[in-house]
Amino acid sequence: MEKNSKRRLEKTSARKVVRIPAGKKSVVLGVTGSIAAYKSAELASLLVKQGHEVFVVMTLDATEFISPLTLQTLSKNPVTTSFYDEKENWRPGHIDLADRANLLLIAPATAHIIAELAHGLAGHPLAAIALATRAPILIAPAMNGKMWQHHATQENVEKLKARGVEFIGPEEGMLACGYEGIGRLWKVNDIAFRAEFLLARQENLIA
Repeated sequence: MEKNSKRRLEKTSARKVVRIPAGKKSVVLGVTGSIAAYKSAELASLLVKQGHEVFVVMTLDATEFISPLTLQTLSKNPVTTSFYDEKENWRPGHIDLADRANLLLIAPATAHIIAELAHGLAGHPLAAIALATRAPILIAPAMNGKMWQHHATQENVEKLKARGVEFIGPEEGMLACGYEGIGRLWKVNDIAFRAEFLLARQENLIA
């Protein structure tokens, strides 16, 4: 009886720690329609320099602020902007991206995408990936200060935090809309550092 218990304990202990192989991780970088979208170019470049595989997924509004071609060149991977992009067999599908992601990072994140994620909507690839992935999610908001402080936005943020979604920022400063206050995208270097921390944390996941 004692021997059987010991064997069961040994088997349980043997499968307690799951280690993700060191090296390249897959980061899905979501970019939404904020004036701060241009900063996603620097962020994509930093993530690639950190040794990660970066797949950019843009909302259609984001493409008005920065070209998909710019982010494709910097990430060295195709950029997804629509479900219809997936007809091209060289472009990973949104479920494939959701499955392979070690981290979903949305920067900048508008009030709109935060609301979509809080309510489980999936009307475009980025929202669908957020719903389908089991990877950690890191959100870096950027918007007008009044929009950030609105009860609806704050309720949506709290809903997502309760589900384990992490936030970085926003910070205070002069906003593109002319107001000064909270709502600026957090510093890009700090976002990349936080992303690296979350990826490293997965090296010692408890099964």
